[in-house]
Amino acid sequence: MDTAEAGRSSGVKSVVISGGYIQEEPLKQLCRRVDAIKVDLKAFSEKFYKEVVNGELKPVLNTLVSIRKQGTWNEIVYLVIPTLNDSDQEFKSLAQWVKTELGPDVPLHFSQFHPEYLLKNLPLTPVPTLERAKAICDAEGLHYVYIGNIPGHPAETPTAPSAAAWWWSASVSR
Repeated sequence: MDTAEAGRSSGVKSVVISGGYIQEEPLKQLCRRVDAIKVDLKAFSEKFYKEVVNGELKPVLNTLVSIRKQGTWNEIVYLVIPTLNDSDQEFKSLAQWVKTELGPDVPLHFSQFHPEYLLKNLPLTPVPTLERAKAICDAEGLHYVYIGNIPGHPAETPTAPSAAAWWWSASVSR
């Protein structure tokens, strides 16, 4: 938080990337000091969070709602893992929740999974699966749905209001 404050006083923007597990009061303090928060939503399923993440989905959803209430720019990245969190129903439920709880303008990025670390036994996420996820969310009324980890894909570049474009350009330049 000290770094974010120092950066802000010098005109430097700060972004936090989080798994979404943070208590309410520290989150409020953080929201007052940073310009954006990107939450890596692991799935939209309690079963996935319990069995794969060894955690709970509800605290992450509460964090997303709290960030939105604080007025801090937020985006969601959802790593689509074949056979684990890639069902049409999960995508549809996610889209409906985002639209209802956060609003249709919160950017949602579906990223391609690459088999590494603990999940080497699963395949790369097929591009049509990512396109299907985007299509489902578009149909549910979300305005800014993107596909990530597929360089050059037409749905990769954000068209959301300036903060999303800023976020994207900052992440590409890393």
